[in-house]
Amino acid sequence: MNIDLPGARWFKSSYSSSGGDCVEAAHLGGGKVGVRDSKLGDASPVFVFEPDSWDAFTTAVRAGKFDRP
Repeated sequence: MNIDLPGARWFKSSYSSSGGDCVEAAHLGGGKVGVRDSKLGDASPVFVFEPDSWDAFTTAVRAGKFDRP
């Protein structure tokens, strides 16, 4: 898998606080999405999601599948 992580443009959700306890995401080549821990920045491991997996995840979040009971 050849992904240009040094060229990734990382962003946080507009719902994130300025406290720094967040995750960051970046749109990578081929529709892939990278996710990392914002506290660690470039030292963070990056989880890379294929487009179908990312779409399924964000759809489930919007549907409340991960809400606390």
